[in-house]
Amino acid sequence: MSEFIVNYLFSLTLFSLIFNFVLSIYGLFFKPHYIKKVIALTIFSDTINVFAIYVGYRRWINGVNPRPPVLIKPPTPGAISEFVNSAVDPLPQALVLTAVVIGLAVTLFLIFLGYQLYKHYHTLDMREIRRLRG
Repeated sequence: MSEFIVNYLFSLTLFSLIFNFVLSIYGLFFKPHYIKKVIALTIFSDTINVFAIYVGYRRWINGVNPRPPVLIKPPTPGAISEFVNSAVDPLPQALVLTAVVIGLAVTLFLIFLGYQLYKHYHTLDMREIRRLRG
């Protein structure tokens, strides 16, 4: 019963990630308003970040709960072997941390760019901006 629930929750998480991915791609390509495009891009980057953590997660192995990648015991061969078998992969965590910071900078840049677009064209509708540009 417990394995069924774990599989169900992992499947539900994967389905919701795919749904968010499709929804954000739709918003990026088919919504004409600039703010909606920025929101869709933010949803897209957050979905990719969660997917990276999802890929790096190590499921319970032999009843051992996955734990952070920190070795707290003295480094003996047995302790290192146990650590390697039960620690979560730290690389996706580091990449996501970097991606969050970069995503924040890109979002702030896009908000500033939207402000400049509004000051210049007095609209944020991309169809109208395209028409005004000629």
